[in-house]
Amino acid sequence: MSIIEVDIDDPELPRPQLKIENIVATVMVNNELDLNLIETKIPEVDYNPDQFPGLVYRLDHPKVTVLIFKSGKMVITGAKSVQELVLVVKKILKTFKEKGIEISGKPQIQIQNIVASANLRVKIDLETAAMMLENSLYEPEQFPGLIYRMSDPKVVMLIFSSGKMVITGAKREQEVIEAIKKVAKQLKESGAILGFAE
Repeated sequence: MSIIEVDIDDPELPRPQLKIENIVATVMVNNELDLNLIETKIPEVDYNPDQFPGLVYRLDHPKVTVLIFKSGKMVITGAKSVQELVLVVKKILKTFKEKGIEISGKPQIQIQNIVASANLRVKIDLETAAMMLENSLYEPEQFPGLIYRMSDPKVVMLIFSSGKMVITGAKREQEVIEAIKKVAKQLKESGAILGFAE
């Protein structure tokens, strides 16, 4: 996903920029998978059961890693959007079908975590922000950013004085957008915004 601008409904603040860095999701199929068969049919997979109980399948386009387990569970990491995630699942199932690997029923996809980076494009007084934001932790001698545990949506944000931040814990892209809108409003209302960043 490329960088998108978030409309925060505030003409006094610049529009924050957002980029989805990684989506981690699980996919369940209705049947057990024969990992040895998959290894023989799909040469791109790595299977070393002595070191790891699942297959490691790395795709180049899009660049993602898929862990495949005997139970029928798969873990996908590296997708940059929900559309890309769905594309990956379709691609894997198509490859399985072409190679004669049985899949029964419709796969269940569940997003576990979305990691995003954002830039509020403002300078932030983290001391003030730490006093005003509930469930936040700021210990500059330990870590240069403020850790903010937002309850709704349920995400964790690392906020830096440059206005840059990392958001983790969201299950939907919309939750990331909501969190950015909410934190921008909270920072403005608390007087923690010092001005525009270069």
